[in-house]
Amino acid sequence: MKRLSLLVALIIIVTVSLSEARIKTKGRGEKMNFDADSIQESFKPTFNLMSVKCIKCHTMERVVIAVQTGRAPITGQPFNKQAVKAYGIKMLRKPNSDMDKKEIRDIVVFLNYVLDENQK
Repeated sequence: MKRLSLLVALIIIVTVSLSEARIKTKGRGEKMNFDADSIQESFKPTFNLMSVKCIKCHTMERVVIAVQTGRAPITGQPFNKQAVKAYGIKMLRKPNSDMDKKEIRDIVVFLNYVLDENQK
């Protein structure tokens, strides 16, 4: 009986520790966004940049859903590191994106970090 209790406790600890690795979200619908408190400190400036620049054309909900599901919500295409890079290039070419190459590179690196954290 003690072994069973120990095994159950161990499984719970492992499960909880794994779920804590994911980037948390807050809000619903158009207000959905990543929870800033769950983002690594070094990425917070880029998260803030993304929260200002990217919402000019779409809500953060689209980004959150893409990261969570691994699919772009509009096209249904895979949302992985390769797709993130392609979206970055696409945003660089858009005349009204108001983002330079360094900002886009930083956002691509941040999204790759979020994708990695979501896989844990």
